[in-house]
Amino acid sequence: MSDPLTRELMAAWLEQLGAPRPVTQGALTLPLRHAATWVAEKFSLDGRMTQLFIRLFFREVAAYLRTDDSPARLAAREEVAMRIARHRPRVVIAHSLGTVIAYEALHAHPELRVELFLSLGSPLALPRAVFDRLLPRPVGDPPARLGARPDGVARWVNIADPGDPVAIPPHLARAFTGIALDLTDSVHATFGFHHAKNYLSCAATAATLGPYLGL
Repeated sequence: MSDPLTRELMAAWLEQLGAPRPVTQGALTLPLRHAATWVAEKFSLDGRMTQLFIRLFFREVAAYLRTDDSPARLAAREEVAMRIARHRPRVVIAHSLGTVIAYEALHAHPELRVELFLSLGSPLALPRAVFDRLLPRPVGDPPARLGARPDGVARWVNIADPGDPVAIPPHLARAFTGIALDLTDSVHATFGFHHAKNYLSCAATAATLGPYLGL
């Protein structure tokens, strides 16, 4: 975890989780296991799995957000846009870092029309680390800056497990305009607080998708 951006992302995340200052600083000065131990204890998670999750998750987020015009960022965004254009789905479901990529792809291509954008376990509102790096940039003066629903999206619904430490801070509607519903639903199962399959099988997701599936 020696990469500066990765350390910055982790420090911002721990701060939003309410970690004590020594642990927050640990993202910069102490081994990864120090931060992972605190998160595991706070959320009653397996310590080794938590360490692995943090290592992989923040490495992927840092790789995507490193620069505004990085090849990886552009390629991921355009791949998502291409698939939406090809298949023309009524609903786009995105999870975790995927919500960041889908959000940027839909903004970059306002010609793409989607009836529902469903974001699950999203870190979109994480200050500095994610929110302030989004394209397009949130507008307004801090601390009242706001992102917005992409123009081609008719309805945006966000769902977050209240115990999901990735969906931090909770309630995206506080940071983005145009969110129709900002829901919480428990999907937690052992270490499954952030698993896509648990989000997809939760009651809030079923209720949100029902009208679009004829249920």
